[in-house]
Amino acid sequence: MAHRRRGCTGPPVSWVPSERQQERDAYRRSRARRSTAVAFLSTFALVAIAVLALVSSPGWPRVKASFFDWDVAVESFPAILQGLWLNIRVMAVSAVLIVIVAMGLALARTLRGPVFFPVRALATGYVDVFRGLPLILVLLLVGFGLPGLRLQGIPTSAVALGTLALVLTYSAYVAEVFRAGIESVHPSQVAAARSLGLTRAQAMRHVVLPQAVRRVIPPLLNDLVALSKDSGLISILGAIDAVRAAQIETARYANFTPYVVAGVLFVALTIPLTRFTDVLARRSGWVGAQSTLAGGGALR
Repeated sequence: MAHRRRGCTGPPVSWVPSERQQERDAYRRSRARRSTAVAFLSTFALVAIAVLALVSSPGWPRVKASFFDWDVAVESFPAILQGLWLNIRVMAVSAVLIVIVAMGLALARTLRGPVFFPVRALATGYVDVFRGLPLILVLLLVGFGLPGLRLQGIPTSAVALGTLALVLTYSAYVAEVFRAGIESVHPSQVAAARSLGLTRAQAMRHVVLPQAVRRVIPPLLNDLVALSKDSGLISILGAIDAVRAAQIETARYANFTPYVVAGVLFVALTIPLTRFTDVLARRSGWVGAQSTLAGGGALR
């Protein structure tokens, strides 16, 4: 960085750090290089020990032939990848519907006044019930119970019923995330908006919700990561997703390698979402301040 002394007409003089500052910078660089080297070596040693313990176990040759057959993996990959595409579509549609339903539930639970008590009670009951039921049980009840009613307009597709079960369950969790975000906005902001002539609905729409949504984006993305994995449970209803495709390929080759392929594909799908969630949480200052979002997905 160059500067010129006041009253001088000569060329600008470049700033040069002092010897003490140069020593400090060199010390910090050496510590950083040392930390990186130690982290790399410790990680390499841990992985090497784990791999050595695995391959030296007595049953490793049999496990390798049953779960890590390269030829079976290559042959089954296209079918499993096609099934994963169904999981991605189910996840995308479910995510949109979950946000809409959950926002409605959260707003219903924040309504004030005795006249809205039935609405609050229904929303609270919905959240309590579907947060208490295991997802796999909801899938079974929806997947086999609704078609049994034989009502006109009830879908019979395993994909549609599985998506409905995911929406019912995850809406209860996400509703609590939204409600925590709404209640984290200080009441003085609502009072200020009302003093400017806004109605309560306008204050909620223009003042509270924008802040609440920004605050809960990281836990919402955590729920999206969980949804991407739980979308594989629709296979119990007969949908040919990645898990069901892996099951079919496993039966065809009498080998468990397709399950490993499906697992690798799900991990490849969720890791980018997880890293994006971490980056967004750090940028928004959400890390370390989760106590205000007790209903968040990461705290379940």
